Amino acid sequence: MKHFKSISELHKARNLPMSENPLLSLITCVDTCAVTCGLAKNEYTTDFYSIAFKKLISGSFNYGRTKYDHNGGSMTYVKPGQVVELKNIKLDGKGFTIMFHRDFLNGEPLHQTIKKYSFFDYETNEALHISPREEEIMWELFHKIETEYNNNQDEFSKEIIIGHIEAILKYSQRFYKRQFLNRSELTGKITTKFNKAIRQYFENGALLANGLPTVAAIAAQLKMSPSYLSDLLRQETGKPAIDHIHSYLISEAKNLLIGADLTVAEIAYQLGFENPPYFSRLFKKETGLTPIAYRDSIN
Repeated sequence: MKHFKSISELHKARNLPMSENPLLSLITCVDTCAVTCGLAKNEYTTDFYSIAFKKLISGSFNYGRTKYDHNGGSMTYVKPGQVVELKNIKLDGKGFTIMFHRDFLNGEPLHQTIKKYSFFDYETNEALHISPREEEIMWELFHKIETEYNNNQDEFSKEIIIGHIEAILKYSQRFYKRQFLNRSELTGKITTKFNKAIRQYFENGALLANGLPTVAAIAAQLKMSPSYLSDLLRQETGKPAIDHIHSYLISEAKNLLIGADLTVAEIAYQLGFENPPYFSRLFKKETGLTPIAYRDSIN
C-alpha cells in the first residue's frame, strides 16, 4: 500500500501541477474527476486531511449494507492514516478536493477541534450526499478558499483559509444530521438492529472468544464504521453506541442478579468483565445501586 507523506508527493504520483503551498492543495476537476481528484483505484494512505466533492455516474458506494441513490453529489472526508480505496467507480461533472497537511493546522484552534468532527472516522462508503442547495454552499466556500489561495498571501491568509475550511466542516455536520433524518426510513431503526447485533454477539459465542462487546465489534456486524454507528444512534436516541452497550450489559446483569444463584464476581465474569470491581462501578453508575444492593432491594 502506498503512503504519501507530503502533498507534493501525491501531486507527482498523479501527474498534477505542484501546489503553491506545500501544506495546502486545491484541485478542481471536470469529467475525469476520479483521476485528477486523486481518487486512484489502488489503496493508499497519507499524512494529510482531504475533503472532496464528486458526482458518481456509474458504480456504487455502499452506505452500510444498503445502496442509495447518487443522483446528487457526495462529500467524503479523509484523515491522516486512513486507508483510501474506491473500486469500480466512475465520476463525472465538476468536483473539487481540498488537501491540507496536519502541520498546516499547527498553532490554530482547528488543530484540536477537527477531532470533534466524527465523520473523518467514517468509512469512504459512508459519504455525505448533499442536495443541490447544499452543493451551492460547499462550492461557495471552496471558491472563497480558492480566491484567498490565489491572491498574494499575507499574514492573514492562513487564518482566513482555515476559517473557511472550518465553515465547510460545520456545514457538513449540519448536512449529515439532515441525512440521518431523511434516510431513517431507508436505513430502518438502527437501535433495533444494534440490539439484535448485541444479542447475536452473546448467542454466537463471541463473548467467550473476545470478551466484552465493543462498539467496533458491533459496528463490524452491521457493516459500518464505529463512529458512523455511534452518530446514527445518537441522532436516533440521544445516546452514543457505548451507552447502549452498557445498558444491555446492565439489563443482563439485573436478570442474573434476580434469577441466578451467582456471586457478583461470577456474574461479572459471565458477562465478559475481567475486573469485577469495574463491573460493580458500572452497575452503580447506571442504576444508582451496587449489584448487592440491587439484589437485596428486589428480594
